[in-house]
Amino acid sequence: MKVLCNREQLREGLAIVNGVVPTKSTRPAIENVCLVATENSLELVGTDLEVAIRYRIDDVKVADTGTTLIPSRVALEFVRDLAGETVSIDATGDNCLITSEGDRVELVTMETDEFPVVARFSEDNSYPVMAETFSKQISRTSFAAAREPGRYAMHGILIEVEEGRMRTVATDGRRLAITATVLDCPEDAKHRAIVPTKGLQMFSRLLGDPMERVRIAFDESQFCLRTEQAEIFARLIDGEFPKYGQVVPAEGQCKIDTDAGLLTNKLRLASTVTSADARAVKLLFSEDHLEIHAKATGRGKASGQMEVAYQGSEVDIAFNPDFIIEGLKQCESDQVHLEFNDRTSPGKFMLGQDYIYVVMPITIDT
Repeated sequence: MKVLCNREQLREGLAIVNGVVPTKSTRPAIENVCLVATENSLELVGTDLEVAIRYRIDDVKVADTGTTLIPSRVALEFVRDLAGETVSIDATGDNCLITSEGDRVELVTMETDEFPVVARFSEDNSYPVMAETFSKQISRTSFAAAREPGRYAMHGILIEVEEGRMRTVATDGRRLAITATVLDCPEDAKHRAIVPTKGLQMFSRLLGDPMERVRIAFDESQFCLRTEQAEIFARLIDGEFPKYGQVVPAEGQCKIDTDAGLLTNKLRLASTVTSADARAVKLLFSEDHLEIHAKATGRGKASGQMEVAYQGSEVDIAFNPDFIIEGLKQCESDQVHLEFNDRTSPGKFMLGQDYIYVVMPITIDT
């Protein structure tokens, strides 16, 4: 294999592929990037066996086609520090020589048959979507997915296609984010998949041009996305996602409209005295007024207050402030709407059109 390509395009491709390549694995082959040179392009392939990516560089000169497997991070670090505009890649036998002007590195290669087979994007069950729309769907929900060990299905994001709409849902059992958008698909199209959060976040990082029209696809074992330069695949999570429809409360008796930015600041202010293992603030609502209180043994107490538009009787409810703040970061307007029934019922935050964020209350000492 012998290829001449632009250094910056090669650096960008290696950086993207390194996003999925593991630093350490029981299968040493997947610590490498697979380079595939065809007659008119160079393809970079990487995987951690859950997420895989094919990244294509078209602006190349291919003297000899072929395939080679080289250490992914070593290649990226070398190419990143090169000063030359073009890079030559020459793989023969057990070695791959990468040169640019007077700089060179000779890398030991591995047998390509040790590298897993990575699928190619199929048009079957695929639909177009704007890159910006897809990225928003992921950012609106991924923060609510589970991180700590537990129910495996909660470590992914549920993607549903039904009645011409795409819905994404994430939960960690204490909060739930759900949003939906119109999808250009047949009315009878119906798909349901739990996709690893890491995979979807990787998808979003690939979407540089918000106006690009990309394609997403569903198959039995993978969720797939294709951009102009890349194809990325995420192995589906096999599990039972919580019945989220039963969690979203109906209209609440207590209704609040307030400034999202100011509420965020007041929550941060009051929570400064709380500790990492006891994050809790109490919200006390009365007519057009909100007081936020927090205290912790051995640390002190803090409070803040602000004006709100409030409908309901005087009531208090406690939440983890981090959960609310993370949701407010995604709020699409300056104003946020909150509904709940009493101190034991979940709070339903309306963060935008077709965008609901549900947070379970917590019990604290009064």
